[in-house]
Amino acid sequence: MGLISNRVERHEIKPGDHIYTYRAVFTYSHHGIFVGGSKVVHFRPERNLKSIAETSSNLDDPTSNPCPTFPDCGFRQPNSGVVLSCLDCFLRNGSLYCFEYEVSPSVFLTKIRGGTCTTASSDPSETVIHRAMYLLQNGFGNYDVFKNNCEDFALYCKTGLLIQDRQGVGRSGQASSIIGAPLAAMISSPLKLLMPSPVGVATVTAGMYCMSRYATDIGVRSDVIKVPVEDLAVNLGWNCPEEEVAENETSDGQIITR
Repeated sequence: MGLISNRVERHEIKPGDHIYTYRAVFTYSHHGIFVGGSKVVHFRPERNLKSIAETSSNLDDPTSNPCPTFPDCGFRQPNSGVVLSCLDCFLRNGSLYCFEYEVSPSVFLTKIRGGTCTTASSDPSETVIHRAMYLLQNGFGNYDVFKNNCEDFALYCKTGLLIQDRQGVGRSGQASSIIGAPLAAMISSPLKLLMPSPVGVATVTAGMYCMSRYATDIGVRSDVIKVPVEDLAVNLGWNCPEEEVAENETSDGQIITR
């Protein structure tokens, strides 16, 4: 993998790798964890999914036919967006890319597009696969394009890190890019009055954009914590609190529950 592209061939990926592919003419990327055996565990909006019997090779297209190669392709638990797919269905004829971990700050800043790398370290592949398979059985909460998306899922599987402040942007580099670009343009707008050169303004804007992405990277953020996958539901508040049962004792000693 180089500075410009993280594209790889299929024989180069290993179980536990964080992989992704681009959709809609490079408009956005879809991420998942390669677990071996030509299978990928990934996270999608639940509304775009169908039952196992109706699962298609193209999970975005309800008119597609079921995967002809792997009977378990498209497996998911009810009311969960975490899906097991074969590599072919995950890629949907797109190219294969491998997300990079533990990159240097200088390399991170050269990646103009977010969602390709992080300065954070990856855990061992066995731990990564365990998290992915555990979440396949137990879910990863509700999908949110800014706070809990497919890249957030893959990043958690690889690092075990969660953002403590759930009100802000999640771990996703794509989400940071979407927010960071307009923010950088807005901040740099007053500089147009001071810099007559459009090249100078563009350079400053690009620098602000890259720095805003770097500031939200999970490898440098101070508001991240390591959470075991078994405790994930509790930490994210996915478990509904048990209803409190009030008991009153009547004058004759009977207990009334309400």
